[in-house]
Amino acid sequence: MNTEALITMIVTQGLVLSFTLYFFYRVLTTKPRPEPDSFSENDDEPEREL
Repeated sequence: MNTEALITMIVTQGLVLSFTLYFFYRVLTTKPRPEPDSFSENDDEPEREL
């Protein structure tokens, strides 16, 4: 394998690895969004107030 091919392979693998690690870090550190409570949204429905 010549030098240019080896450099291209190493750079490409480094970029893919860095993107993977970055997005994996983002997934692990993001705070969960508050999900609406499905029961509290339906409290003003007449048949559910019984």
